[in-house]
Amino acid sequence: MHDLMQDWEMRVTHILDHAARYHAGRRLAGRSAEGDRIDTTYGALRGAALRVTQALRRDGIGRGDVVGVMAWNTPRMMEVWYGVPGAGAVLHTLNPRLFADQLVYIINHAGDTVMMVDADLLPVLEAIADRLPKVRRWIVLTDTARMPATALPAISYEDWLAGTDGDTGWTEGSERDACGICYTSGTTGNPKGVVYTHRSNVLHALTAQARDMFGLASSDTLMPVVPLFHANGWSCAYSAPMSGAAMVMPGRDMSPAGLYEMLSLGVTITAAVPTIWLGLLRYLEENRLDLPHLDRVVIGGSSCPRAVIEAFQERYGVQVLHAWGMTEMSPLGTVCTFKPEVAALGPEARLDTQETVGHPPFMIDLAITDDAGRPLPHDGRTQGRLKARGPAVLRRYLNEEEDALCPEGWFDTGDMATMDAHGYVRITDRSKDVIKSGGEWISSIALENAAVGHPDVAEAAAIGIPHPKWDERPLLVVVPRPGRHPDKRDILDLIATRFARWQVPDDVLFVSEIPHTATGKISKLTLRRQLAEMNYVAPE
Repeated sequence: MHDLMQDWEMRVTHILDHAARYHAGRRLAGRSAEGDRIDTTYGALRGAALRVTQALRRDGIGRGDVVGVMAWNTPRMMEVWYGVPGAGAVLHTLNPRLFADQLVYIINHAGDTVMMVDADLLPVLEAIADRLPKVRRWIVLTDTARMPATALPAISYEDWLAGTDGDTGWTEGSERDACGICYTSGTTGNPKGVVYTHRSNVLHALTAQARDMFGLASSDTLMPVVPLFHANGWSCAYSAPMSGAAMVMPGRDMSPAGLYEMLSLGVTITAAVPTIWLGLLRYLEENRLDLPHLDRVVIGGSSCPRAVIEAFQERYGVQVLHAWGMTEMSPLGTVCTFKPEVAALGPEARLDTQETVGHPPFMIDLAITDDAGRPLPHDGRTQGRLKARGPAVLRRYLNEEEDALCPEGWFDTGDMATMDAHGYVRITDRSKDVIKSGGEWISSIALENAAVGHPDVAEAAAIGIPHPKWDERPLLVVVPRPGRHPDKRDILDLIATRFARWQVPDDVLFVSEIPHTATGKISKLTLRRQLAEMNYVAPE
């Protein structure tokens, strides 16, 4: 009686097959990298992706070959997203905001042999091309008429596809074949490669579209503002076609006005980091605009301030889904949706819960442990190391000899967190960023979120400053909102309403800009270096 069911390899191309077969007319709209408006369908997308597969085969690219792609979120990027693994090759998404040396390292480390790039990003690669000996084919993702002049032996995407018709099938193989590569941001050393399999991507997409995660349905329209080159695009390019949800791809224009224009195309759900939504909320307020179509917004990448949650929900009627994850987890780990126990609470208590990053779904298992790996209680107060396991969680980094797991088989995320009895996780800090004062921990994330609740504060970062008696004391670095001049005492008084006196920062430093990593997170390493260069002296 064993093994009587069909074998069906879980490959990402089956996702697009499903979308084209059962949601063929569903809309895929957006902007090209050049800014043109595009309107197509999942049925047409499959044919276009198969042309990419054909062209790659013609170039001798197949199973295990790595194709680098540096591009914005466009409908054309979706063709590449499926066409590359459709040929059996591995899609390596590249972040154009990385430093040149980091790009050189990850392109060579991954072994990219083909490079696809949006025309406006071509100069990024031209500057390092002589340091990329393995790349033998250069494709600029544009048409013949707009192909830029370049010293590289490059061809336009339109010319490269010439002679293909999409009348072919996908390259078959094991669901455990490599499908895509994303690299970590490399804030402490060289970036590390995370290799997703077809199986891990399909299972993760099933998780992401679940009701207690993104809750996608064929009646939705999803706009991924988070770049597809960042942390597997939060699975958006897989989970939307899998559910039959329409998609809007915003292109390169990430300005509040540009995003608002794209949201007007009937977008019901969108996803990005908090800094994007802070800008959009200011734009809406200044121009007295509404969000008539938007139903929910996924906010992740860094902790979401309470003020942002309140603004979306109370002013615009948009539900905030506070999410957490990381590149090594494909990337989603938790989303803050309401279990019945939370839904029954009052408005303020529900908001308190929404400041957590939510609870894990099936196929993601989490643990809180001490430094010795011993489990800690799920009481919502005891913080420890957050660890994860599951079919879409990394086991080993690319080209590393040893597994990246604890002796107990868990992956240590590097985050410090608490978990309550209902499974809701609160990220208290990165283990390297937690402020240790007098033997007690102070959450830099919680301080930052409280500060952003001040109406004159645009962004805040909290870091530990060495102290002769207390080991470290918190310093708050603040970027004021344009045209505002916040008072230091007012900000500290606001923080004091939510923190014990000893946890309140000793000082507030006003700056015009806070440094960020290539993935949009606050770079506290750079911030500390800048403070040292300024010869900043903490108050006694």
